[in-house]
Amino acid sequence: MKIQSLTAAIAAALVASACTLAPRIVAPVSPAEVGELRAGTGVLKGYLAPAELPDSLALLPPPPAEGSPALTADIDTFRSLTKLQNTPRGAMAVTDANLRFPEAAAVFSCALGIQISEQATPNLNMLLRRTLTDSALATYKAKDKYVRTRPFVMLNSGSCTPKEEAALAKDGSYPSGHSAIGWSWALMLTELTPDRADVLLQRGRAFSQSRAICGVHWQSDIEAGRLVGAATVARLHANPVFNAQMAAARAEIAKARTAGGAPTAACSAEAATIAASSSSAP
Repeated sequence: MKIQSLTAAIAAALVASACTLAPRIVAPVSPAEVGELRAGTGVLKGYLAPAELPDSLALLPPPPAEGSPALTADIDTFRSLTKLQNTPRGAMAVTDANLRFPEAAAVFSCALGIQISEQATPNLNMLLRRTLTDSALATYKAKDKYVRTRPFVMLNSGSCTPKEEAALAKDGSYPSGHSAIGWSWALMLTELTPDRADVLLQRGRAFSQSRAICGVHWQSDIEAGRLVGAATVARLHANPVFNAQMAAARAEIAKARTAGGAPTAACSAEAATIAASSSSAP
């Protein structure tokens, strides 16, 4: 047998073997197939098993101590950013507080330049829903250890989401779950559409800063949450179902972008609001 023929035969055998050993993974897009983390909540199970989640307690230092310069900085930032509550940026912060779907799917639609929804982009929508769970759960080792008091409780002030205050007061402030979620979403979307990296990361940063504007998180909570979000995305890349869903979402985004669509007035207003408030953010 000629060398070329032998090489071709080996290559063909390897390809056939790979197809046999590694069948194509099709990630589910149906919420019913994925299942809820807790029945009746609408929160879907994540991609990661509990033992696979990043260890936020090992990753993060303790929150700023009483009387420390870091806590003083947190208090100063709180007083500065909560002044934005009765502005368009404050209205955005209220919108960002809502993690329920389908509303939450639209948070990055303007930054991405396409509509995100279960109907228009089912794989992308599922990525957001399931990674919300992974990123949020990854914060709880540190949350449960430190049980840090939230700023609106410590400083006896209101928040931009008064209906949530009773529940939030019982939930540790450090690190911020919203920040972990928003930053993980921004990183994933940047990987899927690197040419829109700047605007996506700006939106992710604004999403996390919304928690300080609302008065429900300290700035150090937010920064710690971003770290946990980044760690979660890094860990997710070892999950085959996540990777399959990323590939499918990338194809959805490419198709939607090819179809095109003019920027809406709401998207122009969002960009202007973020730009106007960026000088106020630490």
